[in-house]
Amino acid sequence: QVQLAESGGGLVQAGGSLRLSCAASGNIISINTMQWYRQAPGKQRELVATITSSGSTNYADSVKGRFTISRDNAKNTVHLQMNSLTPEDTAALYCYAEGFYRRGGYERRAFASWGQGTQVTVSS
Repeated sequence: QVQLAESGGGLVQAGGSLRLSCAASGNIISINTMQWYRQAPGKQRELVATITSSGSTNYADSVKGRFTISRDNAKNTVHLQMNSLTPEDTAALYCYAEGFYRRGGYERRAFASWGQGTQVTVSS
């Protein structure tokens, strides 16, 4: 299968910035959509940002103008630049990717994978 590993979370003061990364590994053929989700304590997981294989992006209204999603197709990596952070941005951030991988050396299979999550905490 395909594994996703996030990095870059941490504690930051309000108004600060963080850059998250998520690297996909495995026998990957192609990755279509890559996304970042977040889940705050006591709340449902919500979609934060999406980037397609062609580079088209979409953002939740709550992060538009502050967050930027980008990807490096050669490295199977997606990034999330988060600026002007507020305490309301405190959450666990998860990356998600879907695409195709090669199983058994020749079989083409679809995958949909989640990362383990990285915590972002914004202090006031």
